[in-house]
Amino acid sequence: MITLSDLKKFDQKGMYKIYDQWPELAKKSYESNYDEVIFNEINHIVFAGVGGSGAVGDLLSSILSKSNLHVTLVKGYLLPKTIDKNTLVIVTSVSGDSIETMTVLESASKQTCSILVFSSGGKMEKFCKQNKINFRKIEYVHSPRASLIKYIYSILKILRPILPITHDEIIESINELKIIKHNISSNNLSDSNHSLELAAWISGIPLIYYPHGLQSAAIRFKSSLQENAKSHVIIEDVIEASHNGIVAWEKISIVQPILIRGQDDYIKTKERWIIIKKYLTKKNIDFKEIESVSGNILTKLVTLIYLLDYASIYKAVLDKIDPSPVLAIDYVKKNI
Repeated sequence: MITLSDLKKFDQKGMYKIYDQWPELAKKSYESNYDEVIFNEINHIVFAGVGGSGAVGDLLSSILSKSNLHVTLVKGYLLPKTIDKNTLVIVTSVSGDSIETMTVLESASKQTCSILVFSSGGKMEKFCKQNKINFRKIEYVHSPRASLIKYIYSILKILRPILPITHDEIIESINELKIIKHNISSNNLSDSNHSLELAAWISGIPLIYYPHGLQSAAIRFKSSLQENAKSHVIIEDVIEASHNGIVAWEKISIVQPILIRGQDDYIKTKERWIIIKKYLTKKNIDFKEIESVSGNILTKLVTLIYLLDYASIYKAVLDKIDPSPVLAIDYVKKNI
């Protein structure tokens, strides 16, 4: 479908090369010499971040759903009014200059909450040093979205004392990344490459259905298709869509359904997948199924994100688009 020459020609900044290294970057990041941090009596965690940095909070929120901690995601300027001395605000900005996240950091610094900041530097590093705020510098590779794997595993190392996940589960996820790499990397540009096959199938507007627990993978796939392939994308929770969105399939559309399923979805969700697939088949609507690997929630999410992110790069190259530039985002930033 595409060749290595095509990748080199259209992916001019070599994003695919970084993705070929994702398993190694994950391992190296988790084995880094960052010190673990411990926060006592925390019952509420706020993840603040936008774009590729916001994906960190999405994924960690899924992991924390197995704990008793209340989690809030902030992808804008405003902190929730519920923060107090038992709240930990985790601020992530790969660039260190995101104005929305910087605003949240400034607001948090005036509260009684605990704060932990991750970035590659920028205004945030300077602000944290000036205000004696707990800061961890994580260098980025290529771009914020390509750096996701490095940030995830560095932060897993730092936050492990408060996360409901074990060392063995983290190692399992890295091993699964290594396994999936053999199929989806640029070393296998054949019909057997699942990411490439999915990218070639997408010709209209993807509608990504997801179950409870895998929302972060769906959000990330949407964002990656938008940034890399410059495509419009829709995402819907499969249960909620059964009460509204599915009605749209009663007429012909250029929208293409993609079903992201988990190996151990809730039994009622499994029943719903069967019904949805029967309905789409009845209406002669072609669809794709992407099933997670087995394993813990981290393993499911990072391997799905790896496969789907790579599909977005291949989609860009198939459409003869350079995945790296995001001119519209640059325009917005310049005019803020």
